[in-house]
Amino acid sequence: MVKMTKRPARPTDAAPRARFWERVPLKQMTTVEWEALCDGCGKCCLNKLEDEDTREIAFTRVACRLLDDDTCRCVHYDNRHQFVPDCVTLSPENIDTHAYWMPQSCAYRLLAEGKPLYDWHPLVSGDPTSVHTAGASVQGITVSEFDIPEEDWEDYLIEGDL
Repeated sequence: MVKMTKRPARPTDAAPRARFWERVPLKQMTTVEWEALCDGCGKCCLNKLEDEDTREIAFTRVACRLLDDDTCRCVHYDNRHQFVPDCVTLSPENIDTHAYWMPQSCAYRLLAEGKPLYDWHPLVSGDPTSVHTAGASVQGITVSEFDIPEEDWEDYLIEGDL
């Protein structure tokens, strides 16, 4: 008689593993887990100015044309490159070279730097609106890039850390 044992389940893209961000390296996350790291703050969708010499990043209140200011989500996320061809797709393969321009509160950046998520992160709080309640999103503070000429973006700089 042969005893049959069930193989351990391999993580799939069906659902994130419990508290995966504390145990799973970024490069080993499933697509669903990777996407779940986004807290919905909308900060990455703000236009930024970069000092060419120091690589210092300054965030502006000028948002990508696809950012919904109420939800802080991209209105065409799945096909955003059709509308904004230079929109960066952050991935486990490029996080090491792209983390520096992400906001300091960004889960991708925090985990890449070996830091924990904030208590207001929806994965920690269990509440998808906690990022807004905590004041950690750009909800209600943005202006559209359609309304502000690029040469005026410096007038819309956000002071302090994001």
